[in-house]
Amino acid sequence: MKRVMTIGGSDCSGGAGIQADIKTFSALGVYGTSVLTAITAQNSYGVQMKQEVPVELVKAQIESIMNDEGFAVDYTKTGMLYSSAMIEEVAKQLKKHKIPFVLDPVTKAGSGGTLLEDNALSTLIELLIPICEVVTPNVPEACLISGLEIRDKEDAKEAAKRIHKMGASAVIIKGGHLEHEIAAGKAMDLIYDGTFDEISSAYIKRENLKIVHGAGCSFSAALTAELVKGKNLRDAALSAKKFVHGAISGGEELSDLIVVNQVYKLRKDADRYRVQENVKEALRMLKSTKNFGFLIPEVGTNIGMAIEDAESEYDVAAVDGRMVLTKEGIHAGRVDFGVSGHVARLILAMMKHDRAKRSAINVKYSAEIVEACKKAGFIISSFEREKEPAGEKTMDWGVSEAAEKVLPDVIFDLGAVGKEPMVRIFGNTAVEVAEKVKRIVEYLE
Repeated sequence: MKRVMTIGGSDCSGGAGIQADIKTFSALGVYGTSVLTAITAQNSYGVQMKQEVPVELVKAQIESIMNDEGFAVDYTKTGMLYSSAMIEEVAKQLKKHKIPFVLDPVTKAGSGGTLLEDNALSTLIELLIPICEVVTPNVPEACLISGLEIRDKEDAKEAAKRIHKMGASAVIIKGGHLEHEIAAGKAMDLIYDGTFDEISSAYIKRENLKIVHGAGCSFSAALTAELVKGKNLRDAALSAKKFVHGAISGGEELSDLIVVNQVYKLRKDADRYRVQENVKEALRMLKSTKNFGFLIPEVGTNIGMAIEDAESEYDVAAVDGRMVLTKEGIHAGRVDFGVSGHVARLILAMMKHDRAKRSAINVKYSAEIVEACKKAGFIISSFEREKEPAGEKTMDWGVSEAAEKVLPDVIFDLGAVGKEPMVRIFGNTAVEVAEKVKRIVEYLE
């Protein structure tokens, strides 16, 4: 595993600084070490207090890591370096140990508060920019470093050229502060290493969102992780941007701030795996349940399960092509995401009322099946298709109608012209739904 080091300040709220870097490194599969340069007292309201760590202790931390073969790092990144004295020592150590690094020229906290002394900016420009592999300022930071006002992409290009002339091998100006980019619904990062390149992504719109906390730290940490794994600058920057986009999308929303969640994608991927395996196990249970085939309606049966924060059918795993009864027995396709719009709509509609009920199956309707559901102790509700308002989607309306007074385990309808009557069984997991089906079969027997 590649080893990296972050040199920066601590954020006690956990959203930015050293804490954000370490979480990012872990999420991207590199081993992270850390050198603490400052301690801050900060939260969503801003930075209330800061205390720089003694320069000699920072020097000792770096040497402690680099003098141990087990920890000596392949790449590093810098964050909060508050004073000129701190910048001088860090630059000296980076040159001494010949460590390639990403320079994140932190000047202010996302939630507010100065993290760089006024007289330290010139030291950063003189000592760190000429020796870094890439510098990653946001628009306000690029304005300070270049001395230019940046209002649009052309201004950003001029600033990138000027910073490049200061000695930086490459410059990435993050475009999240450019108003015209945000208005266009995108966020563009500008790369310059002698030639220009651009990386765009959809801008994440959130109502009343004023600031994002931890995005800059997470981007530079992600860029470091991707570079140390061997990616070229553009590919590393693209991967880092995608990572931060996901971390913002899955971030923790406060009143006027969002704190990025660096492990959001990792958790989402793990959830998708668990969900898919759960549906596969439920399918095995159903296929081995004696007489289950008698519950399969003419249109076929499907069972599905959604991930925790499902938003569309692509977040719901189900059986491709449904389960159908043949002469040879029950035939079922593969289990995958986005293969069944019907069961996905059913589950997503129920999750609007109960987020825990992430799974469902449709089975044949009969009075006996409904009676078996009652004997099994399930809460039952129903809706009448004839009353469905024009323009409504059956599952959205039907589930809402049935769940208006009670959160049911079972919802049935008697069908309509061209519509087969149906029973739908809900549960927290697909395996739980399969167990409910087995109980219904037992009562029918």
